[in-house]
Formats: sequence, structure tokens, C-alpha cells
Amino acid sequence: MKSEPVLSCTECKGNNCYRRDGKYPDFCLTVNLSEEEIKKVRQIYADEENRRIMQTAAFIEGKYYGQLTRVEETIKFARKMGMNKIGIAACIGLINEARIFARIVRAKGLNPYCVVCKVGSVDKCDFGLQEEMKLKPYQFEAACNPILQAEALNRENTELNVVIGLCVGHDILFNKYSKAPVTTLITKDRVLAHNPTAALYTVNSYYKKLLEEDK
Repeated sequence: MKSEPVLSCTECKGNNCYRRDGKYPDFCLTVNLSEEEIKKVRQIYADEENRRIMQTAAFIEGKYYGQLTRVEETIKFARKMGMNKIGIAACIGLINEARIFARIVRAKGLNPYCVVCKVGSVDKCDFGLQEEMKLKPYQFEAACNPILQAEALNRENTELNVVIGLCVGHDILFNKYSKAPVTTLITKDRVLAHNPTAALYTVNSYYKKLLEEDK
């Protein structure tokens, strides 16, 4: 027996929290937050780095809304924050895209340093995977190594790390162990040419199967 779903922002039709030009639904998180919760989060934003990141993001959105690509926004953000050493955590399958991004970073006067996912060249079996789980069993096949990617960029004292196409899960581990703030430039989707939103836009046509309940 299925439990009743907990209503959240996806069930809200008004988005009143943005402009306050309507009404909040009864289940709205905004009006059900305690003063203690709000105060706690504001104290976290008071941290100098958190405040600067928030202010810089808001500045770029306000000044360049709809004008800059994600690549350009990333460069603007780094410059505004005074960041020079830009780490690139790249999937080896998107190394060409990483090379292009590194060229752009250099052209804008910043210093890129890239580490690909296969750094260390450790066989998948050394991480406890079975041979049958390899793309080509019984051959050497390096595992992705997102923690070592993060540690390598930490060693280089990068100031902003940019993710280019790390796998689901590997990106989680990279973000977890990166000392520098992390932003994502490319989200991997092997089927949809790294455009995962295409599945959402076509859920009423080509990807109707996504709405089918699992048996």
C-alpha cells in the first residue's frame, strides 16, 4: 500500500515565494518554516565565503540575465570572486570539451588545471568490481577515480573546480572531497548528447515510458 505523498514545491501552482503577488498554499514550506530555522540559515550565509558567492551569483544574474552562456558566466563568476586557478574535473570521454574550455579559460587570463577521471589508472577490479561489470571483461579497464581527482586539484590549490561530464555518483564523490567550491559545466547524459533536460521536455512524447510506474 502506497503512503500519501508529502506535498512540496512541485505541487505549488503559484510560486508566490518569488514575487509575493499571490497566495501561499497551506503546505508551503516558506510559511511553515520556524524562526529558528530561518535564523540558522541566515547565520550560515553570514560566513564570508558564502556571502561572497551569493552576492556574486546575484550580481551576474542581475547584470547579464539571458546574455551570457554558462561558459561565460563561469568565467565572470571566477573573475568577480578574484579566483585565478581554475580546476577542471573532466570525464575522459569529454577531454576534447575540457581542452576547449581550458583554452577559453587561458584566453580570459585565468589559469586552468585539468584532471581526468581515470587519474591513477586503477583497474576496476581493485575497487571490488567483478570482471563482468567491465565494458570489456578480462582486460585492464581503469575505474573512474573522482576522489583522487578532487585530491589532485586540492594539491594544486585550485580556487574554483568545474565539473565536465562526471558520471552520476562520481560527481557526488568529487563534490564531497573537493576543497574548492564546485560548479558544473556539463552534466553527463550518454543517450541525449549530455542534455538531460531533453528527457523532461519530451516526457509526453518520445519519453513517455519515464512516467510508467515500475512493476
